[in-house]
Amino acid sequence: MGSDRRAIGIGLMGLGVVGSGVARILQQKAGVYERQIGHALVIRRVLVRDPSKEREFAIDPALVTTNAADLLDDPEIELIIEVMGGEQPAYRYLRDALKANKFVVTANKELMAKHGAELLGLAREHKVDLLYEASVGGGIPIIAPLKRDLLANDIVGVTAIINGTTNYILTSMTKHGGSFHDALAAAQALGYAEPDPTNDVEGIDATYKLCILAALAFHMDVHPDQVFREGITKLAERDFRYARELGYAIKLLAMGRKQGDQVQLRVHPALVPLDQLLASVDGALNAVEIEGDLMSRVLFQGPGAGSLPTTSAVVADALDAAVSISNRVYWPLSSRREAGLRVMPMDDVRTRYYLRIGVADRPGVLASIAGALSERQISIASVIQKEVDGQDTAEIVIMTHDAREADLQRALRDIRGIAGVVDVDQVVRVNS
Repeated sequence: MGSDRRAIGIGLMGLGVVGSGVARILQQKAGVYERQIGHALVIRRVLVRDPSKEREFAIDPALVTTNAADLLDDPEIELIIEVMGGEQPAYRYLRDALKANKFVVTANKELMAKHGAELLGLAREHKVDLLYEASVGGGIPIIAPLKRDLLANDIVGVTAIINGTTNYILTSMTKHGGSFHDALAAAQALGYAEPDPTNDVEGIDATYKLCILAALAFHMDVHPDQVFREGITKLAERDFRYARELGYAIKLLAMGRKQGDQVQLRVHPALVPLDQLLASVDGALNAVEIEGDLMSRVLFQGPGAGSLPTTSAVVADALDAAVSISNRVYWPLSSRREAGLRVMPMDDVRTRYYLRIGVADRPGVLASIAGALSERQISIASVIQKEVDGQDTAEIVIMTHDAREADLQRALRDIRGIAGVVDVDQVVRVNS
């Protein structure tokens, strides 16, 4: 580490919305932070792709560089803050930073989901720390509690709404009606959704975050490819009407649950009973519910997206790292792993289901559908049948009892082959 203890040198990677926010806060609160830590926090270099680009925060041009080596090879830079995003080149830079004995703060969920175990191992090996609170839940403090405050618990379940864009879209469809595309367009107009919303609406962003939470909660290494994922693009306005009628809200949930030596890991839309706390988490808010053996269930809720919540989490991690650098103290993260834990195949998951099936409006079709479900040991909890105005078709909405995913999928294939069935229009799992 550098020898100048009058200041702690920072290398900032990225000067977009979050990076500009971090630079602004570190400058505006420089005096406060110096009194807290005992040393000034000084940004020595800033890595950007395009130095000529207009930024939200004006920074001294002499600090700006396009060469990562200017940060990684500078012994006066003891802390790297990475807010570039994306897997590469951030992965390469952070590996090099840790190998150079620099502390690292990152908001990069994709990086931590795909390479977190390796990077944390490098941090331990080089006796530095890698902090990543901003990678999940924006301004919600969830990583630190899982690392420290909840460590005495055997965590058995994590259920989370961890994508503000999709939660805003689903809230809009719940309260105002309209199609998915209408709600998405409104979210884009307000700046809640990106021009290309794929990572959000297809559940990719939530999958990255679930991997990070699962690694901490269940002490296992998880890759995004191991998580079952389904997005929200197929949800229709009438699904929200039926959900309300049945006493549910529809949310995109990221779920992990330990059962014996297996862990369910899945991201998909789900019907959530209206009496559950997660059902009332609306707009761009995020929430993470943790279930442990010592404290039952605890809910963390707050703003999950936007520059200010993310900036808050990044700066908090930077201050935490600065204290360790200042005191020359390294507090290693518990790295224990549960022997024998494996991801449960989605086919073996048991849950309840909401089915919306278009049928010809004639006798016997419902009985045939019920028979196909019964043949796969799937029992029906309730049925709603409604005529479609002006057509010779009807819509059947079925709520099942608990069933195995593989059995449900086989039953759906059978149902699609029944004479009089137009199509299985919707399948949504139920969080009960």
